[in-house]
Amino acid sequence: MISDKSIFAVQKTKQAIFLGSDIFRGSVYGKGHPLNIARVWPVIDICRAFGWLDDSCFETVAPASASELQLFHSADYVAALQDAQTHQALDESRRQRHRIGMDNNPIFPQVYDRPATAAAASMRGARYLLEGRYSTVFNPSGGTHHGMPDKANGFCFVNDPALALLTLAERPDVKIAYLDIDAHHPDGVQDTLSSHPRIKLWSVHEENRWPRTGQPGDNGGGQARNFTLPRGADDDAFLTVMTHHILPEIEAFAPDYLVLQAGCDGLSDDPQSGLMFTTTGYWRSIEMCLALAIPTMILGGGGYNPFTTARAWSGVWGLIAGHSPYKADAPHSVQDILTSLEWSHRLARSRPDRWVTRLYD
Repeated sequence: MISDKSIFAVQKTKQAIFLGSDIFRGSVYGKGHPLNIARVWPVIDICRAFGWLDDSCFETVAPASASELQLFHSADYVAALQDAQTHQALDESRRQRHRIGMDNNPIFPQVYDRPATAAAASMRGARYLLEGRYSTVFNPSGGTHHGMPDKANGFCFVNDPALALLTLAERPDVKIAYLDIDAHHPDGVQDTLSSHPRIKLWSVHEENRWPRTGQPGDNGGGQARNFTLPRGADDDAFLTVMTHHILPEIEAFAPDYLVLQAGCDGLSDDPQSGLMFTTTGYWRSIEMCLALAIPTMILGGGGYNPFTTARAWSGVWGLIAGHSPYKADAPHSVQDILTSLEWSHRLARSRPDRWVTRLYD
C-alpha cells in the first residue's frame, strides 16, 4: 500500500541548482512534430512566478563543444550534426548513416545548439555533483535517452543522460545508478552503458511502446533492470514497482550518485503513451528518489502535452527546492504563462481548466 505521507521537507536544507538556457524559448522541432511545443521555458517562468526559483539557484548554460560531445558520440556524427545546422541540409549518404533529417529527427535551425545545450547542462551538473558543490541538479532540457553514438534516434540527437553518466564515471572509485521513469524505454542508454562495471540501470516503462525494447528480464547484456507496465496502468501500479522493486534494489547497490530521467509522458493527459499516472503519483516517485539522500541529477525527457509537462516539471523543482506542489493553485501570473502556451493537438480543443488553474491533477 502506498503511503500518502509527504516527504518533500527532507530537501529543504540541501543545495540545489536549476540549469537552463534561453535557447529553449525559440527553438522547436517544426510544424507537425510532437516536439513543436514549449517545454523548458514555461517551467522556468512558472517556478519564478511561484517564488521557488531565483538567480541564486539558476544558471544559464551554453552549448557543449564538439569535443565534449565526443565523450559519447562519434566525431563524424557530431560533425554531421554541426553541418546540418549550418546548411539546414545534409547530403544523402550522411542522412542515411546518421538518420539526421529522417525518422522524425528533423533538421531545424538549432539542430546542433539545442541538444548540445541540454548535454552541456547534464555534463556540468555531473561535475557539480562530483565536486560536492550541489546535492541536487535539475536539468529539464535533458533526458534525451534514445540517442545513439553514431545516429539520431527517437527525437534525440544527443544522448545527454549517457554523457552525464560517463562524466560521473570518470572518477574511478564511484558507482552510479541510472533510473528512467519515462513511458519509453531508454534504448540508447542501455545499448551502450549496460555493461559498464560501475553503472547500473533501471527503467520502468509502458509495455509494447516504442522502441519496444527493455522487456522484463532484459539485462542489456549487463546490469540493466527493466520493468514494464500495461497500457492504462495507474499511480498504484507505478509506485508499487518503485517501492517493492526498484528503490530497494538501488539501495542495495549503494550508489554514490543517482541520475534520474524524469520523463512525464506517463501522465494520463500525454498523447504519446497509454499510461494513466497523475501528477501526484509522478511527484511521489520523485520524492522517493530524493529521500534516498544520494547526490542526484534529475533530467527531463518525454513530455508531449505542454500544459501537463510544464506543470509536472515545475512541481519537480518545487519538491527539490522544498515546496509542496500537491495543492499548488496557480496565481494569475502562472495562469497567464499556461494560457499562453500553444498546442495544435486535438486534445487542446477541450482543454480542462485544471491545465491552467493548478499544478496538480
